Amino acid sequence: MEPQALRRSLSLRDLIVYGLLFIGPLAPVGVFGVLDAKSTGAVALVYVVATIAMGFTALSYAQMSRKVPKAGSVFAYASAGLGRPAGLLAGWMALLDYLLIPAVAYLFCGIALHSQVPSVPAWIFTVVAFVLTTALNLAGVRVAARVGLVVLVVEILLLAVFVVAAVVVLITHGPARPWASPFTGTGGTTASAVMGGVSVAVLSFLGFDGIASFAEENTGDERQIGRAVLFCLGLAGLLFVVQTYLAGLLMPVSPQHLASAPAEQGTAFYVMTDSAFGSWLHLAFVVVKGIGPAFSAMSAVAAASRLMYGMARDHGLPKALATVDARSRVPRAALLTTAAVAAVVSVWAAWRSDGLDVLVSVVNMGALAAFTLLHASVTGYFVVRRRSRAWLPHLLVPAAGAAVSIWIIVSATTMAKVVGGVWLAAGLVVVALQRRRGPRATTPGADGADGPVGREPVPGGNRSSSRRS
Repeated sequence: MEPQALRRSLSLRDLIVYGLLFIGPLAPVGVFGVLDAKSTGAVALVYVVATIAMGFTALSYAQMSRKVPKAGSVFAYASAGLGRPAGLLAGWMALLDYLLIPAVAYLFCGIALHSQVPSVPAWIFTVVAFVLTTALNLAGVRVAARVGLVVLVVEILLLAVFVVAAVVVLITHGPARPWASPFTGTGGTTASAVMGGVSVAVLSFLGFDGIASFAEENTGDERQIGRAVLFCLGLAGLLFVVQTYLAGLLMPVSPQHLASAPAEQGTAFYVMTDSAFGSWLHLAFVVVKGIGPAFSAMSAVAAASRLMYGMARDHGLPKALATVDARSRVPRAALLTTAAVAAVVSVWAAWRSDGLDVLVSVVNMGALAAFTLLHASVTGYFVVRRRSRAWLPHLLVPAAGAAVSIWIIVSATTMAKVVGGVWLAAGLVVVALQRRRGPRATTPGADGADGPVGREPVPGGNRSSSRRS
């Protein structure tokens, strides 16, 4: 048994729980007003298009996770398809996303609970959430998955209550907007308006890719990671479309009004619940939205620690981050490092009046850059190296996915681009330093082929020895 191997203990259900926790079944609640204003009321259509757009990325993850089942996720995939320098850069860019998403989630938790208990500062709630979820992560991946399942069930039950209550109100009183308006807009919509909404809505899905980082803790075969990724994305998309369709029908305020009053967009969903159901459901959403993000952060920290572990094991990060706890078999050093960064950033943001805006504006740049390299790695691994003649999954789908990612990057805010550019520049320095140190010995690729681009092997240890652990 290798002393630094992770324990294989996650079933298909556990993987899906981690993915859905990372995303959050109620993710559209916070951005509903923004999307309603941007799309002139066609929020359900926005989420249909966003689900399809992110489906390209999910398919690329499914392709690569089957051939390179390593904890390094996009780092391992880009290394296999494009070479070690591209792999290091992909992993580095993904870290920007994985390190900041937990901070955003902890901050959401603190803000929501502070709104209900104003006498307690938001940063205190943030610290409590950090301590609780970090303890669960340190206890082991199975323990965290079981507790996460309970939280996920509560979120889905609340969503079910909303759906049932909405149907009753619609049958009893009818809709506040036309029945087709969540797909057509109020008075019509345009392609540019829908795509403007999609550029925001796709961010609700970030996190499903974290499933791939648990590849070495997966109890099934290599295809199970891909199944979990695709199922998680499809289920999240369905939940998002259903809740935004019903919310759109019951929304008493017009999209035009929301567009003219940006300050009201963040609370638009709660305005809808108050109007349709009264304050009881509003309060239930606030409480669940205050607790749920803490467990999204837990899932995000776990995924980020596996990415760090995979990179450190292949000498892309300090070796100490590749150590595994002998009892719980989690990458303790990487996990504590990730959690500490998330805690410091979230508490810092909680002290600032604009902290949430600053974090949200930059959190997605790393993920989108990593997605672009992921798509390129699919083509590099299968087409350039002539492993496949199937152009649809290995060339056309990755090209479409890369186009979506690049388009969203181009449409991002100036601050997001600046932070992303600075992080990219730092990553290029890391890659250059690694190249000066020279190549390190690694093991052959997951499928027994030579290393990436015929030069360096796929990162990570041997799969069979991991299985014996």
